[in-house]
Amino acid sequence: MTDLVIRALGASDAQLFDSLQDRALVGRAAFGHRYATVAAGGDYRPEWTWVALREGTVVARAAWWGGPDDSEPILLNWFDFADGEDEAGAELLRRAPFHLEYELILPADWREVPEITAAARSRIAAATAAGLRPLVERYRYRWTPDDGLPARPGRLTFRPEPDDAVILDVLRRVHSVTLDAHARKAIEGPGGLEAAAQEELDFFHWCPSPRSWWQLAYTPDGAVAGIHVPAHNPSGPCIGFIGVVPEARGHGYGYDLLVECTHFLAEQGAEYVAGATDRGNVPMAVAFARAGHRITQELIHLA
Repeated sequence: MTDLVIRALGASDAQLFDSLQDRALVGRAAFGHRYATVAAGGDYRPEWTWVALREGTVVARAAWWGGPDDSEPILLNWFDFADGEDEAGAELLRRAPFHLEYELILPADWREVPEITAAARSRIAAATAAGLRPLVERYRYRWTPDDGLPARPGRLTFRPEPDDAVILDVLRRVHSVTLDAHARKAIEGPGGLEAAAQEELDFFHWCPSPRSWWQLAYTPDGAVAGIHVPAHNPSGPCIGFIGVVPEARGHGYGYDLLVECTHFLAEQGAEYVAGATDRGNVPMAVAFARAGHRITQELIHLA
C-alpha cells in the first residue's frame, strides 16, 4: 500500500471529514449526529480533528471533543476507518497528539446484530492496537415526561449546599467504597481518593448549570445520606451525579436521589433527562429502570 499522510484538518478543508463514507452502524453518526465545526454551528474543532489519507483519500478519521470553553479536548468520541484500513486507524491514533479516553457509542442491542458487533469490535481492536485499554462498559439512559414522573419516596430531605469543602468531603466518602470504574481509576492514580473526589467536583463546575442546583440528602435524624447533582452538560439536561455515603447504603437511597434529581430537572422545564451508569453498577442500573429511565445506548470506554 502507499504511504499514509496523517494530519489535522484546517478550517479550509474540514469538509474532508465527510468524504469517508461511514457504515453508520456504530458511533455518533449512527444516532443522527453529524460532524460540524464550531464555526459551522457544530461542536468539533478542525485542529482537534485528524485524518489519515492514502493517495489523497481519507481512509481513517478521528475527532476529539471538548466543551465550548475548553482549551484542550477531553475525549475521543468519533473514530472510524474504511474497510480493510484497521491499521491506518490504529496508526492515526498513535500519531495524533491527543492520548485521551475513547468513548464508543453503540445502540443498546449491539450484541444482537452481527454487523454492528463486528464493526464495534474492529474499532475496539484498532484502538487497543494504538495503546488504549478497555476501561468500562456503560448504559446511557433517557427519560422524557411521557415516561411519567416517579413518585417521590419521601424518606429523605434535600437541601442545597453552597460550601465546596462540604461537597468535597461527601464525595470523598462516596468514593471511598465505589463501583464506578472512572472513580476507581482515579483512586488508583497518584492522587488517590482526593483526586477522584476533586475530579467529580471539577466536573460539576464544568457543567454550565447553576451551582445552586447541587443538593445533599439527609435522613430523618439529620445524617447525610448522599448527594445528587441535577445538571446541564453542553448537550442538555442530565443526571450529573448520584452518590450515597457508605454508612447509608443498603436502604435503596440511590433510587430516592435519582427520583429527586429527575423531579428537579423536570421542574426546570427539561423535555428530557439523560443519564448513565456502569453496567457493573447493578444497584444504580436497577434504580434507573425503576424510575422509568430507558436504556437508549451503550458506551464502551477505552483509556
